[in-house]
Amino acid sequence: MMTTTGKTRPRAFRPAPAVFAALFLLAGCRSDDPAIVSIYPTTGVPGDVLTILGSSFGGERGTSYVTIGGGQPMGTAYVEWRDDRILVRVPELGDAGLVFVHVGGRRSNGVLFANRNALPRMAPGERTGLGPVISSVTPQAAPVGSLVTITGSGFGGSRGTGGVFFSRASPGGAWGGERDFVKVSEADFGYDLWTDREIRVRVPHGAADGTVEVRTARGGSPPLPFEVSGGPGTKTFGERRGYVVTYSVNVRAETAEAPNTLHLWVPAPLVSAAQRNAEMIFSAPEPFIRDYFGTSLYRLENLRAGVGADVNLSWMVDVFEVRTSVNPQAVRREAVSPIRDAHTGSCSWLPADDPRVRALAASVLGGETNPYLQARRVYDWMLGGGIEWEERSAGDVFSAIESGRADPFLGALLFSTLLRAAGVPSQPVAGVLVGRDLRTASHHWAEFWIDGLGWIPADPAMGASMSAAAENRGAGPVPEAFFPAPVFAEPDEYYNDGETPEAAPKDWAAFFFGNMDNRRIAFSRGVTNLSQMDPRGRTVTHVRSFALQTLWEEASGGLAAYSSLWGDVIIAGMHAQ
Repeated sequence: MMTTTGKTRPRAFRPAPAVFAALFLLAGCRSDDPAIVSIYPTTGVPGDVLTILGSSFGGERGTSYVTIGGGQPMGTAYVEWRDDRILVRVPELGDAGLVFVHVGGRRSNGVLFANRNALPRMAPGERTGLGPVISSVTPQAAPVGSLVTITGSGFGGSRGTGGVFFSRASPGGAWGGERDFVKVSEADFGYDLWTDREIRVRVPHGAADGTVEVRTARGGSPPLPFEVSGGPGTKTFGERRGYVVTYSVNVRAETAEAPNTLHLWVPAPLVSAAQRNAEMIFSAPEPFIRDYFGTSLYRLENLRAGVGADVNLSWMVDVFEVRTSVNPQAVRREAVSPIRDAHTGSCSWLPADDPRVRALAASVLGGETNPYLQARRVYDWMLGGGIEWEERSAGDVFSAIESGRADPFLGALLFSTLLRAAGVPSQPVAGVLVGRDLRTASHHWAEFWIDGLGWIPADPAMGASMSAAAENRGAGPVPEAFFPAPVFAEPDEYYNDGETPEAAPKDWAAFFFGNMDNRRIAFSRGVTNLSQMDPRGRTVTHVRSFALQTLWEEASGGLAAYSSLWGDVIIAGMHAQ
């Protein structure tokens, strides 16, 4: 995609904060004094980016500053300064020290930050009294999303870089004879309490029968048995495909004078239950921040007029097929659900509380109250004539409602918005499809949450395309070159290795509700809300791209005009399980 900035400032969507930002909402009254609520991580090394969350820091840094262990970072160490959030690189420090924010001669409360290099380290295979030990897990069996209490010792006063790990659902066991684990996710509100002797976590999406263990900077605990049971269905992960992907951004300054800066937020393959082991294997130049809210943040400084600059990077990632079986009669809505609170909200991308959306949702759903059956009704309506599909549409959710036409992008937004209007947690997913010739194309689908089971995928655009092709009803929104299998084949021939359970879908339209192929790579879930580095910066947003994020580029200082070319995601290598 090509972007040019000059005197006209690009128009960008300004959606409400997404899930990650929702984790850091602050409650209560604010005083004039700066106040730190939390820092992350609580342990690290010099050069790490420290996130400080709180209030009354001021909209700009100005003469304000942070001290860490008595040391004051240099001005260039500050990555972001907002009234409620500061990102700063950790300076050299001793074993540990307090973090303070200084604003207008007033100092905040102090929060302890420890130098990980100074912490005692456990030799491989060694157990000491310093490491975590689990004495009990209550209950010992629970469905996905349920709260589990872990008691023991040595967990540490705060989580820091530690976490709780459950056995992961994997096809035929883990590879290489090693156990496979899924970490409790902060994005899914997985941590409810963390103290030195007690941890409360929610069973993560993708967990399976096996064990649970606690890992901290001082080592890992011996695992204890845990069973994932009591949910309304099952989820299995089938054939794996490993991909090596490369992509690039080419920039050329047209009108520039020093000092100037161009920030680029380059999407990274996300990590989820169905997409694992994402690893950056090459980057030139090195990113300013390697992991910045699901992106790699690059800072290009003092670009010269007429001179180009390139960002090139490569990733490895494994993608699994997903099969879901649900007993609708067993589906229940939990009384308390942070997932539901976060993923039923309304924003400009997903206007779930708009009367037009609510009216359409009520019409489509009728009197149905079961969350799983509500999702199925929306999906069937979109494939059964409620939407006329096309490869490329313009506009937003309201355009799709008024015209009855949608492409994969608008289809994913409309599906998620209608479910949110019904109180069913849902979010769009963005990424690329991988064709049989290994070409890629940007694509959008969705997922919805069922208590006790987790996130369930749905791709109405792919379902509509394959169904139309199989029934000779013309072309759908997805070109046949990107179908995961020939349309004349039975779905189970390609997705169940010859086994055909009784509940297996009988057509492709049904398959893409609850199931997903492994010929796609996801780069974002929901909308990634990113903040400007400079309030005066000129920003660019790419809406229908392979990730949904509020910022892609920001020019500041003397960079008056430039051009940018974002290359396609290229499959440099692929291997199947």
